[in-house]
Amino acid sequence: MQYESVVATGRKSWLFSNTVGGAKASAVVYSLMLTCRASRVEPLAWLRYVLTELPQRADDADITDLLPFNFPKTATAA
Repeated sequence: MQYESVVATGRKSWLFSNTVGGAKASAVVYSLMLTCRASRVEPLAWLRYVLTELPQRADDADITDLLPFNFPKTATAA
């Protein structure tokens, strides 16, 4: 499968996490980047969109619309 080498790379990177919290944060980011790939979304374009949109939302706002599989496929990195 094409993701096997990607998972192996991630596994090696997690060895260098200094804390459990850091390892969990890395795993979340890694998972989101793979979700972008699976959804055929450019990760940089999605990340820029999310990082500009999140600060405009209330703390308790629903953010499921910001997940990679809900990102417009026509958007590109600026």
